[in-house]
Amino acid sequence: MTTSNTGTGDVDPAVREELARLRDSIDNIDAAVVHMLAERFKCTQQVGRLKARHQLPPADPAREGRQITRLRTLAENAKLDPAFAEKLLNFIIAEVIRHHERIADDTTRNTTGHSTPTTD
Repeated sequence: MTTSNTGTGDVDPAVREELARLRDSIDNIDAAVVHMLAERFKCTQQVGRLKARHQLPPADPAREGRQITRLRTLAENAKLDPAFAEKLLNFIIAEVIRHHERIADDTTRNTTGHSTPTTD
């Protein structure tokens, strides 16, 4: 499967077909990733509410460290760059902590008599 070299820039139809097939798979994987992240955030929202009810801190550095180590190992085993996996997890953790801080603030306001609606 190579591109034709007619000078017109036309692409061999077989190459187009292969690109389309691969891109369809990529699109399916992207959709699965988005749905998995949505499910993950549903769980972390529940964790945030539980922490807020019991006045636990939004962040848990010990757990985060264990998760980073675990994810780096998973990445290595999957032949994925562990540094990339760590960056991705750090991004997700930062977002989770932001959510937990908001939930804690909302819970504190609601228990001190200031009525603030939540978006959960």
